[in-house]
Amino acid sequence: MPSVQVRPEVNALTTPQSYSLRFIPRDTLGYDELAAEVVQMHPNYAQEDAKTIIMAAMKRIGVNLTNGNQIVLPDFFTFNLSFSAKLDSPDAPLPPVEEMLNVRAHASRACVEALGQDMQLERLTMIEKAPLVTAAEDTVLGLNDVLHSAGALQLTGSNMLFNQTRADEGCVLEGTRSGSRKQTRFVGIANTEVTILPDIPAQPDPWNNEYRLAVATRYTENGTLRTSIYRRRLRTPLTLTLSGNAGILTDKSTTPHVTVTGGSLSANETVRIQAVLDLHEGSLAFSLLDMQEGGKTGPAVTVTGNGPLTLAGFSDSALSSLSLTVNSFSKLVQMIRNGYSGRVVDVLVVQTA
Repeated sequence: MPSVQVRPEVNALTTPQSYSLRFIPRDTLGYDELAAEVVQMHPNYAQEDAKTIIMAAMKRIGVNLTNGNQIVLPDFFTFNLSFSAKLDSPDAPLPPVEEMLNVRAHASRACVEALGQDMQLERLTMIEKAPLVTAAEDTVLGLNDVLHSAGALQLTGSNMLFNQTRADEGCVLEGTRSGSRKQTRFVGIANTEVTILPDIPAQPDPWNNEYRLAVATRYTENGTLRTSIYRRRLRTPLTLTLSGNAGILTDKSTTPHVTVTGGSLSANETVRIQAVLDLHEGSLAFSLLDMQEGGKTGPAVTVTGNGPLTLAGFSDSALSSLSLTVNSFSKLVQMIRNGYSGRVVDVLVVQTA
């Protein structure tokens, strides 16, 4: 027999702290599901007939309540009405019915005892309520995990609502090498969506374009501060020319893991460059991409250590080739494996000299 799942939760307003149990439904059943189970018990009935009877019974309960009757189903449920109203005097006008009406269904003691005799509880691991950021999208480029100073960063998730006027609540952008800034400009703040006009802290070197994002909030006035760090790193676009060396695809390092050393460009263009880790081979595959996920891709070049390589552009790109030097293959592999789930992408704003 399946068990009934319950999860411990903190009672936020009790001192000393205590815990309650929340029922976690395995599934939600409706008329169709109940009718199918009735037919299993009574095969002589058609499922549609069973559904019609169940729906008719529920409707008659509603009609009888409307007519001022109470419905008592022995050993199961009692249905009745109650009213939430505060009158200044016995003969004061009544509020509108829909503002004070409550419909109640009470299980009989016999029903509760019968259910309890057959029920087995399964305690689930306690989950502490905390903000969760599931995605961060730049509204200028329409790309995930890109941090663009000229646009907005749209966060989606759950439990993210915070009070931006409180010093310890809010959203913080932090450079992985240095720099941290609490965000102050918001388009909207809600439980499932927060939109920021980002104020991006500077980092020491141009290739240090990697940032962490954190959201902190309280769920009651005096509740515990809950902080969550977005599981993915954000990266700002890098502006470069092909006439000088420029660091890319790097984290907080004081020297770039990869350097752009040259290429062929007919007009200014914004592209993406990716490095994909093959865990089995221990190699990296580099390629150029257009600005749409699933869009045009240049041919990949696989490398297994430090040294130069040249990438060809994708079709119709103004950037026909890009020359690179891998300066620290091992550090780049470690960065991609530990921080990027096997794939890192930089946005490059490539300009003519």
